Amino acid sequence: MKKLLIALLSAPLLAFASGAELHLDKAPDRSHDQAALQNGAKVFVNYCLNCHSASYYRYNRLTDLGLTEQQIKDNLMFASEKVGETMTIAMRRADAKKWFGAAPPDLTVIARARASEFGSGADWLYTYLRGFYRDDARPTGWNNTVFSNVGMPHILWELQGEQTLDHEHKLTLAKPGLMPPQEFDAMVGDLVGFLTYMGEPLANFRKQLGIIVLIFLAVLFVFSYALKREYWKDIH
Repeated sequence: MKKLLIALLSAPLLAFASGAELHLDKAPDRSHDQAALQNGAKVFVNYCLNCHSASYYRYNRLTDLGLTEQQIKDNLMFASEKVGETMTIAMRRADAKKWFGAAPPDLTVIARARASEFGSGADWLYTYLRGFYRDDARPTGWNNTVFSNVGMPHILWELQGEQTLDHEHKLTLAKPGLMPPQEFDAMVGDLVGFLTYMGEPLANFRKQLGIIVLIFLAVLFVFSYALKREYWKDIH
């Protein structure tokens, strides 16, 4: 019984210690860069939407990023016919589980989900998407520094190239891809920016509204305090 209590009390400490070993690279902030978010949407529909859905997000919401409905239809809609439809995929979950070992998750709120686990969903996604390396022991031939024994293949490998992991757990670019490393990292930053935006499209408005409310409360406090002094001046 004593050993069991010690194990239960030690479990959170062990979990914290193991989580502390995970180093996450800082994702670039794309929240105010409309062009980068548009590019991230393009990368998403071309590379991610084949297996991952975004079933809580509609194509016509991309107009909030400055795109017209015609631009969306011509350049970003490959799996749907109506611009008001959600970003779904044709692949069935049963088939996906059979092929990959687990059905690929919906990505609408993936950044927020990872944020609840690791503090920053954007940093996790940014590190994850750049952390694939060759591993012949895996069925897909790929593994990941952030998600060990991942079932997902490296869909961006032609752009990034092939990385290897040495005995010190450092990544090395063994075969260059179509993009130079800095350009690839920038593209991944755009993709992560869009995934983050998609999870909370009104995040910027919420933050701006919060600032306005705080300013209003501060001004209201000044007037309220002045009124209070005027009201109580004859009593004090």
